Amino acid sequence: MRLDKYLKVTRLIKRRTVANEACDAEKVYVNDKPARASYDVKEGDIIELRMGTRPIKVRVLKVSEYATKENAAENYEILP
Repeated sequence: MRLDKYLKVTRLIKRRTVANEACDAEKVYVNDKPARASYDVKEGDIIELRMGTRPIKVRVLKVSEYATKENAAENYEILP
């Protein structure tokens, strides 16, 4: 799944266009490298969002096409 879609499905970023713009501005890193919106997300990837006042770092646990509000957080684990 594309990175911008994964960020939207998991609700880490509210809209796919915002996720796309964040990738273009190099505010999204995957495995400590700036990632493009077209990056293919895999289980085990470490995604870091450097937006706002503090960065968010998550590990991808699973990649699913759809997620409800209740189970969206099951797709990733927040890292310290």
